[in-house]
Amino acid sequence: MSIVGYRRVSTLEQNFDRQDLGPVDKLFEEKLSGKSTKDRPALNSMLDWVREGDTVIVHSIDRLARDLRDLQTIIQGLNDKGASITFKTEGLIFSAKSDDAFATLQLQMMGAFAEFERNIIRKRQAEGIAKAKAKGLYKGRPKVVDDAKVKELRNSGMGATAIAKELGIGRATVYKSLGS
Repeated sequence: MSIVGYRRVSTLEQNFDRQDLGPVDKLFEEKLSGKSTKDRPALNSMLDWVREGDTVIVHSIDRLARDLRDLQTIIQGLNDKGASITFKTEGLIFSAKSDDAFATLQLQMMGAFAEFERNIIRKRQAEGIAKAKAKGLYKGRPKVVDDAKVKELRNSGMGATAIAKELGIGRATVYKSLGS
């Protein structure tokens, strides 16, 4: 029976300082968006590592998931393994042995708020980008592919796969570059 910690921040610039979990036997951390559970290696490693009788500690619900369905799936998966999960900030504990209707209601409400917050952030970001584009201030992400180099390599007889390997980019990027 282990105490397992999981911490997540959304960007590389952020740190884990405010997510004090106390003493843990095993800690999983990542600096990635919480929008999806598919592309989160530390989360998936933690879910694979946890065993019956373990307790997972997470600072707050929004650190585990920003989508209510993902949140419920993760918790159910842990409970199905016989593990429990504790959210420190909200003071909620979920285990296969307990059936606390009020805790479930709180979880669903907090999960819905986390999802709502993520949608509001995306909407504000899109509005900001649209305004910046209208003013000519937003140019998008800087281009990292040298189109001239791609065309030079193509003209020298290299195929798309070889060009991609040479420049460390994907084949689709080579084709896109050649089309521009």
